Amino acid sequence: MEQRKEDKKNYAKIEDSKKSHDENKKEQKKPEEEIKEKKTDCEKQLEEKSQKIEELTDTLKRLQAEFENYKKWSAKEKADFLRYVNAAMIEKLLPVIDSFEIALKSTNDKEKFAEGMRMIYSQLHSVLEAEGLRPIKAAGEKFDPYRHEVLMKAESDKPEGTILEEFQKGYMLNEKVLRHSKVKISGK
Repeated sequence: MEQRKEDKKNYAKIEDSKKSHDENKKEQKKPEEEIKEKKTDCEKQLEEKSQKIEELTDTLKRLQAEFENYKKWSAKEKADFLRYVNAAMIEKLLPVIDSFEIALKSTNDKEKFAEGMRMIYSQLHSVLEAEGLRPIKAAGEKFDPYRHEVLMKAESDKPEGTILEEFQKGYMLNEKVLRHSKVKISGK
């Protein structure tokens, strides 16, 4: 019987040893499983980040393409605008051209021709004034370097810098000088 007791003890020890060995194996598997789980988490995160990068790259490419299309459209619009910017002005000048054609047909009577030219000049001047063109006042005015260009100086009884004569009329379009008046001023 003692043998049985001893066998039971040995058997219990073997069983305990097996249990502790199994527990050790389980404990060893846990870190491996944790590493595997961490790897899969990292892989998932990496995949999510890669997808986000792809989405952002695609969005960037689309925005770049849209911007390039906008630039092309804008350049075309600008070219069209520049091509037709004077269309309204030219349309207003067409009646003046018609008047010139009529006047040039009847060149027999010099007085009527001269009167026709004065009328056409007046018509043309009216169209241009309506668009903002106005002559720069010169004769008798004080010299202004922003509006006048001095071609000559002459002694005079008038104060220095007074415009004595206008050689070529200057014009302004609204507030911008298109052509300076070419003048002679009084000076020493």
